[in-house]
Amino acid sequence: MPGPRKTSAKATTDPQLVERVRVVLNGTRSVVEKKLFGGIAWLLNGNVCVGVWQRWLIARLGGDDVAALRDPNVRPFDITGKPMRGWVKVEPAGCATDDELRDWVQQCVAFVRTLPVK
Repeated sequence: MPGPRKTSAKATTDPQLVERVRVVLNGTRSVVEKKLFGGIAWLLNGNVCVGVWQRWLIARLGGDDVAALRDPNVRPFDITGKPMRGWVKVEPAGCATDDELRDWVQQCVAFVRTLPVK
């Protein structure tokens, strides 16, 4: 009897959102794309910056996560059952337009640029 079927990150993440994030990050220096969190993440200078998990945009905002949580389209990033401080997940409605997505990604890049290079 075969074991449980393994699913790849591509099968569980929104491919259109992944491509949209790629477009926004295109030309940003020191960005690397990796499979992470069961999805796709982009690292900037070795630090995780932003990602896509299932249908959500995963945004690393540092201390700005508290303000972001006031947005009705934003939830704590808690895939393990324990919220990760400094991180939020944005519903598709919160990054539906290119301008909205660009704003989220730019906030992530701005925060991660304040971190030491790894």
